[in-house]
Order: sequence, then structure tokens, then C-alpha cells
Amino acid sequence: MTRFGWAVIFVAGCLAAALGLVLCLAGLNLLRALFVGVNVATLLAYGYDKDAAQGGRQRVPEAALHLLAVVGGTPGAFVGQWVFRHKTRDRQFQWVFWSIAVVQVIVLLAIPR
Repeated sequence: MTRFGWAVIFVAGCLAAALGLVLCLAGLNLLRALFVGVNVATLLAYGYDKDAAQGGRQRVPEAALHLLAVVGGTPGAFVGQWVFRHKTRDRQFQWVFWSIAVVQVIVLLAIPR
């Protein structure tokens, strides 16, 4: 991944942590607060990438978008694809994205309640 990709991940992580902290201080469970934070950061990364693609600026690497999904941002990635109509026609990207989503669902279902 490029330096820019790692910078995006770093900024997204900081945003997720900050938003998670604010939500936690507002009374939300820490894990849920961080989940919301990472999904908001992922949604913003998709929005930035779509805008960069249209404006001819440096793009967010696909690996960074996938990494955000892996760490819990799959719902934010799905919403970002839908809202911004971004990365929906890229078959390879979609294959990796849905593979991540399926694995996450399997893991969630395997966790004892």
C-alpha cells in the first residue's frame, strides 16, 4: 500500500477513535462507539475517494478501503458504495468486499451468545 493509503488509514483510525470516545462519553458502550466511529470514517473514505476520482486527485488505494472494511467498517463501506455509487462496477473489488462481509457474518454467527 502507498504512503497515502497508510495516511488515509491513520486519519480514519484517529477519526474513529475520536468519534468513539465522544460517543462513549455520551453513554454508549465503548465497543459500539468504536464500531460507529470506524463506520463513519469508512463512509467518509469512500466519499473522498469518489470525489478524488471525479476531480483527478490522488485516490484512496483499494487496499485501504478493504482494510477499513476488515476492521469493522463493512456497513459504512456498503452505504458508501450505495450513496456515492462508487466501486459498484469493479468486479474484483466487489468480490473482495463481499468475501470480507461473508467472513464477518460467519464469525459473528460463530460467537457464542
